[in-house]
Amino acid sequence: MSSATAESILNFSAGPAILPRQVLEQARADILDLDGTGIGIMEHSHRGAAFTKVIDETRDNCRSLGNIPDDFEILFLQGGATSMFALIPMNLMDREQQADYIHTGAWTKKAIEDARIIGNVHLAWDGTTCDFKRLPGNDELNPSDDPRYTYYCSNNTIYGTMWPSPPSSNGRLICDMSSEMFSRPIDWSRHDLVYAGAQKNLGPAGVTLVIIRRELLEQARRDLPAMFRFDLHAEKGSCLNTPPTFGIHVMGLVIKWVMEQGGLDAMQAHNLGKAGLIYEAIDETDFYTGHAEADCRSTMNITFTCPNPELDAAFLSEAVAHGMMSLKGHRSIGGLRASTYNAFPMEGCRRLADLMRTFAADHG
Repeated sequence: MSSATAESILNFSAGPAILPRQVLEQARADILDLDGTGIGIMEHSHRGAAFTKVIDETRDNCRSLGNIPDDFEILFLQGGATSMFALIPMNLMDREQQADYIHTGAWTKKAIEDARIIGNVHLAWDGTTCDFKRLPGNDELNPSDDPRYTYYCSNNTIYGTMWPSPPSSNGRLICDMSSEMFSRPIDWSRHDLVYAGAQKNLGPAGVTLVIIRRELLEQARRDLPAMFRFDLHAEKGSCLNTPPTFGIHVMGLVIKWVMEQGGLDAMQAHNLGKAGLIYEAIDETDFYTGHAEADCRSTMNITFTCPNPELDAAFLSEAVAHGMMSLKGHRSIGGLRASTYNAFPMEGCRRLADLMRTFAADHG
């Protein structure tokens, strides 16, 4: 595939997902030579000066971009969001304690299953009865009396739902933000731990960003193997073992890119504009049906169907012919899904919306 052809492809993948082109170009150069050292980023010692500069700058810029208060620690871990499903209850509760989980889709299901191995889980809300088409209001939540923490996922890639604001909580509030991290401002006064696997909106697979309130970190269990302890990772500056050096470097480049775009307020406005183009094409006709209810639609993952599966398949073929890749919906719900993360271009959303209108007119 020529570079010209590659540049024309629109990647709607839900993850691993699109990265800013200038980030990829800088990363390509840094693989061979990082900052004129003559040694590539993947070859530098994780304890050497060159990588120490990388991880320190990434941490500092992450704090600046996210407006993260000083009483939060920033960690770069491995294992993706899936490891956090177990590490959170392992570090923060024992078998006699209970945590509240708000069940809004496949990823909370996995988190609940792992947490039940460690301690007691109370479902503060269960979205299975509505096929995860919506999110609960605070008046619908049924919290336990004294939970160790409340856990939720802010954006659901499979179902295309996104919390407009954090839910209420009786305990510490913990959030999986993997698919929308730094797509909009975060209310740190409401949260105690936020984490994100990088491969959707922050960088390549292999690094997990964890932001945890220091007070909570100090309460984490010490009776765990070293690799599973949040406090030891914090004490060693995320270098308890050899960290994912390349992934951290690319995450740092992505964070710089978001800062150059104007920061989180500007990014939120941009994402709303992009998603709005596609939702407008869904709503203006009866041909398409969106999965998520309107008041909790995601700006990152837009899920919809044509009138029948045969037309879904035909639309996918038409999209590929127009250079639009990875629009197939998740196997659990079918249909179509457009993932429009931070790096996805406005023009790509416009091209998809135009195709949707043409396809509906031809097949409606």
